[in-house]
Amino acid sequence: MIDLVEPAIFVFKDFHPFLARNNFAVIRRLKDIALQLKNSYKTILLVSSVLEIPPELDKEITVLNFPLPARDDLDELLGRIVADVQSFKQVRVELDPAGRERLIQAALGLTMTEAENVFAKIIVKGERLSPDDVDEVFAEKQQIIRKSGLLEYYPSQESFSNVGGLAVLKEWLVKRAVALTPEAHAFGLPSPKGILMLGVQGCGKSLCAKAVACQWRLPLLRFDMGRMFGSLVGSSEENTRRAIAVAESVAPAILWVDEIDKALAGSRGSGSSDGGTTARVFGTFLTWLSEKTAPVFVVATANDISELPPELLRKGRLDEIFFVDLPGTEERRQIFSIHIGKRGRDPAAFDLDALVAASNEFSGAEIEQAVISALFDAFYQRGELTTEQIVVELRQTVPLSKTMSEQINRLRGWADGRARNASVPREIDAAATGRRMEF
Repeated sequence: MIDLVEPAIFVFKDFHPFLARNNFAVIRRLKDIALQLKNSYKTILLVSSVLEIPPELDKEITVLNFPLPARDDLDELLGRIVADVQSFKQVRVELDPAGRERLIQAALGLTMTEAENVFAKIIVKGERLSPDDVDEVFAEKQQIIRKSGLLEYYPSQESFSNVGGLAVLKEWLVKRAVALTPEAHAFGLPSPKGILMLGVQGCGKSLCAKAVACQWRLPLLRFDMGRMFGSLVGSSEENTRRAIAVAESVAPAILWVDEIDKALAGSRGSGSSDGGTTARVFGTFLTWLSEKTAPVFVVATANDISELPPELLRKGRLDEIFFVDLPGTEERRQIFSIHIGKRGRDPAAFDLDALVAASNEFSGAEIEQAVISALFDAFYQRGELTTEQIVVELRQTVPLSKTMSEQINRLRGWADGRARNASVPREIDAAATGRRMEF
């Protein structure tokens, strides 16, 4: 190699196993060659899917990262595939401009090989190519997530029609959905960063996270902080970075961090309890929230505000903080209609006014459980579900609003003025917006 006179490029494929820290002979030899090649027209090119650089070669190697295919690359690939299948009469291509854009957006985050395979798989299975095949693309992304072992893929079938109330939150999320389109980016809109839903247990926070993924037609990934912690020093921080990298590799996506207050409960006293591991993991996650550019929308839920670090609540890391309170009168009516309808009954056949009156200060989960319990009684008695049976179950239930009234009142007091109510629009203070005049 050194004695070769002509200019040359030497390509070493998958060379990272030979750059391990204990392979001193190869590292030393490579360093000597690099020094001798500086005054020649010869270059060594190391190709690898893993970045493995020993400290001895830090100054000798220039790193070039090849990003995943952009939208235009996938558009060109899809165009070639459509042109190739035009000659097959049995294959139907049902792609209008909007449908083509949906399919390309779903394929973002895949390599060219993965995208080509999934498009071919769609054509072979259904002998057609349409925007309704987005779920097949998500299934390919699910394989990537499963291989990582750090994130969980949730195939969500929930929609906002299954979420009772929370009108302000729903409207906010519907408006942000259009920000993921190329037109929005051309208009100057950035991709939405995420939200924190804070509120009483059982009021639909997790259900909303699932509904967002279904509404936006994006994969839902569950970020479990417990999976991040490892026994070796530094492994927890590395697992967090790997999980974030996987989420960005399949973007656009929804990253669901459920009960983030439990995961970060020990971050303040982490130095004396676990050597600072929790604090470092939390710091890695916070830095990513502030600096991320990939279209990963974070949906975090929490119940206890006392366990939330103040660094998480500042603007810039998340777009908005919503307070999810116990459902009001009209919201409980919607919740009863949803859960009665889910069980194959007509909500109009029930006295919803009586059910709403009997369920004051009940959460959505408690209402659902009352309907299920009444359904058990009806089945046991070989009869049909009635309003009276549901009312009996409601009266026998002690709601969480009474069991934990002090904590809920404290939560409401904190949220007043600090978070947007997910159900009630914020009132504009006329005195604050009016012009002040002094005489």
